[in-house]
Amino acid sequence: MRAVIRAEKPENYNRGELFQDNAIVQYPRLPLAALDERQRGLAADLISLYTGRMRVGDAEMKLTEIVSHRDDTWFAWVGGTQPDAVFYYRIHSPIVMIEYDHQSPVVLDGPRVPCCDHVHTVVRVPNGNDYGKDLLGQHLLARPH
Repeated sequence: MRAVIRAEKPENYNRGELFQDNAIVQYPRLPLAALDERQRGLAADLISLYTGRMRVGDAEMKLTEIVSHRDDTWFAWVGGTQPDAVFYYRIHSPIVMIEYDHQSPVVLDGPRVPCCDHVHTVVRVPNGNDYGKDLLGQHLLARPH
């Protein structure tokens, strides 16, 4: 599988979570443009799980925006593919970075290795506008002092 970076997942893999503000993250392995129509539909369904958390009108608009950039969108996978496997995936384009990562537990019982009981998801605007940095900066500049 061209999307697989590593078949095992011995550690946390998120590239865009806490303390990674405005990190420049390389695009992963598989361009969505290389997928067939059925696979592109599955990718759109996966993306809609994240955009669907937004308000109704915003969700459709964001999904349309992301799908319109599918030629610039990439996918990567780390870990196993069995039903009980721990894994990480990233959907990454110039306008969105979506990550799903089974992580090592912090306060849960058991070994400190990634597990299905501790999951992080991240949805960000990649490569420089994390947490709305541009909007916040403009807002602060526009405020009267």
